[in-house]
Amino acid sequence: MLVELDLDGAVVLVTGGVRGVGLGITRAFLSAGAVVVTCARRRAEVVGASFLECDVRDPDQVSRLVSGIVQDFGRLDVLVNNAGGAPFTLADGASPRFHRKVVELNLLAPLLVSQAANAVMRSQPSGGSIVNVSSISGRRPSPGTAAYGAAKAGLENLTASLAVEWAPHVRVNALAVGMVRTEQSHLHYGSDAGIAAVEKTVPLGRLATPEEVGACAVFLASPLASYVSGATLLVHGGGEAPAFLAVADTDGGSS
Repeated sequence: MLVELDLDGAVVLVTGGVRGVGLGITRAFLSAGAVVVTCARRRAEVVGASFLECDVRDPDQVSRLVSGIVQDFGRLDVLVNNAGGAPFTLADGASPRFHRKVVELNLLAPLLVSQAANAVMRSQPSGGSIVNVSSISGRRPSPGTAAYGAAKAGLENLTASLAVEWAPHVRVNALAVGMVRTEQSHLHYGSDAGIAAVEKTVPLGRLATPEEVGACAVFLASPLASYVSGATLLVHGGGEAPAFLAVADTDGGSS
């Protein structure tokens, strides 16, 4: 059996692939030999990748984005729905418009871009692969980002549903990403001391790098994962130790 991770010449679209986790994903696909196109609402250059401006929440812009890629490169092999996020805002103080925008970006936009990509991929002899970047916030309580966590939970369900609808031509998978060290880590975890304290809560003892998340996306898009579809890969360093273990007055026994 040939074991192959090489994506030499594959045409890949990474939404929001210009900074943070998205930049790590872009660089990982470039390292695997792929032709990478990134997009964002504002222009930002990434060495080695092409860039197109696009608001992934806008159907017309998404249509032009995918059409432009096909016009320039002749096909689209991989889509990574990375664009997303939400600022910390407690649910009782957030406006309906705020919640709507968060769900729109983190759930409806990936569906919109996936629909456009699928229309291209299903007509290609080689089909295609879609990787949705989800979050562990969709698998546990997400105080301060409640709408975001709910949207990411929906994204995992969407992944499983599309994998069934679009098989066998298009594989659809997701990454449930944990805490990642980026240029904006201080906004989430505070000072260097705060980041170090947060890292101690991760079984592997550190935050992920954007490139490590990118490597997982490359795996799911590659021939190595040719029989993987409808799956969500946990990329969280072992998860989070149960909070009760830090305060329980026991000798480690079980009940």
